[in-house]
Amino acid sequence: MILDGRSPEGIAEAARVLRAGGLVAFATETVYGLGADATSDTAVAGIFEAKGRPADHPLIVHVAAGTKGTEALSRFAQPLPPFAQKLVQAFWPGPLTLIVTRQPGVGAAAAGGQDTIGLRCPSHPVAQALLEACAEQGVPGVAGPSANRFGRVSPTTAQHVFEEFGEAVPVLDGGACEVGIESTIVDCSRGAPVLLRPGAITRAQIEAACGEKLSGREMLETPDPRASGTLEAHYAPNAKVRLMDAKAIQTGLDVLGANAAHIAVWTRTAVRTRSQRLVLRRMPDDAAAGAQQLFAVLREFDAQGVKLIWVETPPEAPEWEGVKDRLQRASAA
Repeated sequence: MILDGRSPEGIAEAARVLRAGGLVAFATETVYGLGADATSDTAVAGIFEAKGRPADHPLIVHVAAGTKGTEALSRFAQPLPPFAQKLVQAFWPGPLTLIVTRQPGVGAAAAGGQDTIGLRCPSHPVAQALLEACAEQGVPGVAGPSANRFGRVSPTTAQHVFEEFGEAVPVLDGGACEVGIESTIVDCSRGAPVLLRPGAITRAQIEAACGEKLSGREMLETPDPRASGTLEAHYAPNAKVRLMDAKAIQTGLDVLGANAAHIAVWTRTAVRTRSQRLVLRRMPDDAAAGAQQLFAVLREFDAQGVKLIWVETPPEAPEWEGVKDRLQRASAA
């Protein structure tokens, strides 16, 4: 069932399902999330079951903006350090998740049993409308990992979610996701900001906003908290992904010649092939456009039945770090 996220009736129905302990997929600016009441360990268990996700792999809790968001922060998190407060002020609502020290007795299942929890305030109007409606019904936060089977390619349209779960999960449709890759994750639980997952918000933007340099993992005595999307292998299509430079891709196509088949190629650099059985797509030169297209392109390649996906390695530039991270994890699967 696909609900119209632009209609009050669709929002109300999605909030009703979540309040009753059910699951609802919903649009955010990053990717579609698979939502459940974050305060109900039973409801959250439904996410882990539907995704086939290990119960100790934590989820991100989404909260509303404004007063309701402030109340949710107090409900789920212990007081934030000043640098984390600055990040909230700079980037919420937006594609930034903060790992913070959790309030005892709330959100244990969503946190994967840890003393920390991930919190985010999405900017998508459909997500915000849903979170507002949920808060009014006594649901202060919605746990929402990507709405796909665990480890697979994240969904950026309602149709992608339907392809994953069919009629089993209602989807609150908000159109194609604008950002296209998951949120930047910053750990704020150890006294200094640590980047755990890159995204649309860059290292330089984080440092400028919080007034501190990001700390490296090697500088802290305690290990990283577990966080969404940080496993070595993740975001993987059915086809095998291989990152290559443009020269290596062209050499491979030249060697295979007219016999090249069951291969998809996604490059910024123009390549030549004598085969009529390849799938060729142009990668945008702009990092934001590349991120927005990434998961949709991987899903398209899978739908065309290719066995190999050759991707030109993204540039070594800060704005491409999130895309490169997702591709490296996809290629490790």
